[in-house]
Amino acid sequence: MKKIIKYIDKPLLITSVLLFVIGLIMVFSASNVTAYMSHAVSPYNYFIKQALFLFIGLILSLIMIKFTTKAYGMFSWGLLIIIIISLLSLLAIGQAKNRAISWYDLGPISIQPSEFAKVITIVWLARYYEKNKKMTSYGKSLFPLFVCGMITLLIFIQPDLGTAIIYATIVGIIFLAAPIIKPIKAKTIFAFIGLVAFAGVVLVGSGKSVLLARQVERFDFSNPCDKLLTTGNQVCNCYIAINNGGLTGVGLGNSTQKYLYLPEPYTDFIFAIIVEELGVIFGVGIILMYMFLLYRILKIGRDSPTNRGALLCYGVAIYIFLHITINLMGIFGLMPMTGVPLPFMSYGGSFTICLIAALTIVQRVSVENGLCKKEKPKQEK
Repeated sequence: MKKIIKYIDKPLLITSVLLFVIGLIMVFSASNVTAYMSHAVSPYNYFIKQALFLFIGLILSLIMIKFTTKAYGMFSWGLLIIIIISLLSLLAIGQAKNRAISWYDLGPISIQPSEFAKVITIVWLARYYEKNKKMTSYGKSLFPLFVCGMITLLIFIQPDLGTAIIYATIVGIIFLAAPIIKPIKAKTIFAFIGLVAFAGVVLVGSGKSVLLARQVERFDFSNPCDKLLTTGNQVCNCYIAINNGGLTGVGLGNSTQKYLYLPEPYTDFIFAIIVEELGVIFGVGIILMYMFLLYRILKIGRDSPTNRGALLCYGVAIYIFLHITINLMGIFGLMPMTGVPLPFMSYGGSFTICLIAALTIVQRVSVENGLCKKEKPKQEK
């Protein structure tokens, strides 16, 4: 354990802990009114649950950090099969929540398999592309895309467009970063673009859409305050919250928009509450911390002597980056709201535990980088 502590990335650890602490405080501040007024539970309800999720994530992290990244890969096939089965089972026995059948309702908590699919797939792809080093055939190179395409489809039909987009993007970027010969990558990209274009032409010609009416409505995201009573309600109230906060905020706990103006302000819209209460300066500080965290993850991946370690870090970096970007762009009205949680800040068990697991994987890569550097001088002697 001493070696693990020695070689974990301290700046990444400190930044992660600080962001989780800020998130926990803000979950309580953003949720206490909704918990009491809308759900008739204790104002501390979501705070206690989030603290429990963090504790579970910590225990999982302490277990995971002892295993090598190679061991993660060995477990990944079995976990991926479990995820596929759970996603299929959702279609039959899953219960709708926020108009999507994405969760298993287990009484006091809910489990979202699609969140676990992201992290498990990152590990599986890193293991697959490391084990099959000579990627010169289409069969070996594209097999993961076929498997992940099936998972993307299962997530899309829940329907969960935001998660499906994030999942597919993670898979695509890892594919581009994998040791596959350029002709296969180039032809695959052109084939994908051609397939999407063809599907678009067919759909436009038939007058049909693969999106539900409520999903199509979200694409009308310009001038949200002109549609305050319809599709623009959430984003417009985010604008009001940010405007109320100004540079320094109205004070922790003093948000007005959390008084049922924003639906579930402790989840997708928590950044607006953070800026309202603590100000734009604090919000910019959080974004800078995000940037530093991503830099540390990419640095660990760049320093990894193995493709496996590099792909794991790059996969986790894009996973976190996409969540941050899609959430914030939705809040600022730069793209449709898709129900994507903000890392470290948003309330949610499945996402919080998966995020901690992903960061633990990166820390394990950091440990293996340190051990590798220590062994090299010995070999040279």
